[in-house]
Amino acid sequence: VAALVERSRAALAEIEHYTQEQVDDLITAMVYSVAKEDTAKMIAQHTIDETKLGNYDGKFLKIFRKTRATLLDIIDDKSVGVIEEDKDREIVKIAKPVGVIGALSPSTNPEATPVIKAISSVKGRNSVIIAPHPRAKKTNKLIVDLMRDAIVKLGAPADLVIGIDEPSVQKTNDLMQQCDRVLATGGGAMVNAAYSSGTPALGVGVGNAVITVDETADLDDAAEKIRISKTLDLAASCSADNSVILLDPIYDTMLEKLKAKGGYVLDDSAKSKLQNVLWKDGAINAQIVAQTPDFIAAEAGFEIPEGTQFFIVPETGYGPDFPFSGEKMSVTMALYRAPDIDAAIELTNGIQGYQGEGHSCGIYSTSDDNIMKLASNTKTSRVMVNQPQAASNSGNVWNGMRQTFSLGCGSWGNNSINHNITWRDLVNETWVSRPLPKTKEIPEDDVLFARVLDKL
Repeated sequence: VAALVERSRAALAEIEHYTQEQVDDLITAMVYSVAKEDTAKMIAQHTIDETKLGNYDGKFLKIFRKTRATLLDIIDDKSVGVIEEDKDREIVKIAKPVGVIGALSPSTNPEATPVIKAISSVKGRNSVIIAPHPRAKKTNKLIVDLMRDAIVKLGAPADLVIGIDEPSVQKTNDLMQQCDRVLATGGGAMVNAAYSSGTPALGVGVGNAVITVDETADLDDAAEKIRISKTLDLAASCSADNSVILLDPIYDTMLEKLKAKGGYVLDDSAKSKLQNVLWKDGAINAQIVAQTPDFIAAEAGFEIPEGTQFFIVPETGYGPDFPFSGEKMSVTMALYRAPDIDAAIELTNGIQGYQGEGHSCGIYSTSDDNIMKLASNTKTSRVMVNQPQAASNSGNVWNGMRQTFSLGCGSWGNNSINHNITWRDLVNETWVSRPLPKTKEIPEDDVLFARVLDKL
């Protein structure tokens, strides 16, 4: 790993004085190298063949569409030299590279994650070393090699992007200790290791999205978007709808619409069997993650009707005694009933207090009052309104969220940040401060403290 870091630093030095145009040419070429249709199809199939996680359609969307959308999102950002001027405060901000970025890539999103982290790094004139999950090491090498070839064709050093070809926990730990900033996406243990590495780290929290559908919602639209989110890449994303709360007035009607979209409601017997296969020794069973309903049902030992796309598990409680209230990483959705928006908010907080606090929740509604009440009273970093959660909270072309696969969860999720991580988190800033045209004057005490003087 030390040799890789040395090579990475040498490449970093070569682009120290690159212009904005040169940087943007590089990241455009990097995306094009993997997102061309035929190449994207090849990568999608390769990813499925190697990891046995998710499905082809989901992988193709991520490498073909998500990478393009991320490029579109950042290409016009100023990331070299002066990036911001605050006239009121007479502050000018200058961006400078952090250095070598150590980027962790999970097995569930190994197709687009290396690309997004690499272009976010290079956008800030950094170099990046990508440590993949061992289950996706060949996919990572394939993608990294394509980006390296594109970089060389533009006259830049290939070692701006380096992959660890034979990953291990030790190599990942060594990388995190030797790089300049860690960009950690993956399981809780790996994120905690990043925080303990001694290197400044940007980590993510546990996902356990809770979605509310109220009485004002377009129920057909909500049902279709919940299906999209729950089944995208067979729920490989931690942002897939884990729990759905239906308010009383629309409960029966909405449930029928979810069933019409391929949702299968489990009875108590099937629920028990599914629980036994979804969790082993209190942890999610890796063999069930991002698998088809047919596979999961067969493993669990219950029958499902043809056309089943996801499981609906009626639930009432939350916490360790109600495991379906937690993250499931599968096409399994816990279903709750609430009398009103206040009860839905209480349920959301209870569910995410168990798992997923700070990550994301959503609401299908046309009531601004309900939307803002839920947003104001939940401990969450993102509220997706009338959007498929898994395809939206990390940014999409239909919303204004920054494009990423790294979602900070704030102090609620034990993260230092709670926004969508982008290149802006991978640069240092020099603030140039000039004197104000007029020096500020501190008011007399009877003015400055007026609001509390009569109370003290």
